[in-house]
Amino acid sequence: EWEFGYNAMTDVYENLVDAGVIDPAKVTRCALQNAASVAGMVLTTQAIVVEKAKPKSAAAAAAAAQNGIGSYSV
Repeated sequence: EWEFGYNAMTDVYENLVDAGVIDPAKVTRCALQNAASVAGMVLTTQAIVVEKAKPKSAAAAAAAAQNGIGSYSV
């Protein structure tokens, strides 16, 4: 039965509806708000984290210039 479960307050398995254990709307609303907040923080964090650029060696810069890489002249 869907009504039967564990009552943590009394440490007994029982009919939770008869025991008065219910899921109030406020708890559900808070859970949804917290989940949305965490999702927003994950998205924001992923957008901010970047890899530090490595300095180019002189040989790499010369090769890039020779191949036209990084050349923006019109």
